[in-house]
Amino acid sequence: MDKSIKKPSLLLLALENRAIIELGAGLVSSPFLKQQNSGNGRAVLVIPGFGAGDLTTLLLRRYLNKQGYKAFGWGMGINQGTSAAIKEQLYRRVKQLHLQTGQKVSVIGWSLGGVFARELGRKLEDDVHSVITMGTPFTGNPYGNHLFQLSLILSGKAFTQKDADAFDRRAEPPPVKSIAIHSRCDGVVSWQCSLEKETDHTRNIEVSTSHFGYPFNPNVFRVVAAALEE
Repeated sequence: MDKSIKKPSLLLLALENRAIIELGAGLVSSPFLKQQNSGNGRAVLVIPGFGAGDLTTLLLRRYLNKQGYKAFGWGMGINQGTSAAIKEQLYRRVKQLHLQTGQKVSVIGWSLGGVFARELGRKLEDDVHSVITMGTPFTGNPYGNHLFQLSLILSGKAFTQKDADAFDRRAEPPPVKSIAIHSRCDGVVSWQCSLEKETDHTRNIEVSTSHFGYPFNPNVFRVVAAALEE
């Protein structure tokens, strides 16, 4: 755990309201974004961030469908954090999609959803083609984002040394292709906390977006589509 990594500044946090502009850009431009039909029917499971549901990833999923993928929401309402039941449902969902399509599944996770996505790639190597995270705080310092302490309050749990050790273990990349999308403009999660360790099957891609704008920003859509093609 790197304690030198701090939360984004309050100025960057205040600028998160620009996500409304990014949402508007996504709504206006989505019908005109280039369609390549390069997905060949591969299933893509998109997991929303903490406190968000499938509605927030709808524009991204529609765009991916136009690229020839079969994009699905996670189908479990608002993401309120992990549990044994949620893990089991996600495992079953990925295996089901693999069976239905006859192809390994790509998993995209925004923010906390990316933590889930990386664990799916770790546990289901034979079913997962690739993992893409967007502004996900999986390394560096768990306190390097503005949502961590709120999640502790809501869960009623303390962050113990055992949790810190588990956090450090999860920083290791999953064994599948893993692409981490991050933004230095992120006002919620410190960008250093969203970087994969460099290996022969990982890559880091920088974009310019707010944290809440990831699933709405047309430029992020293009980066995600290109990452899925790799």
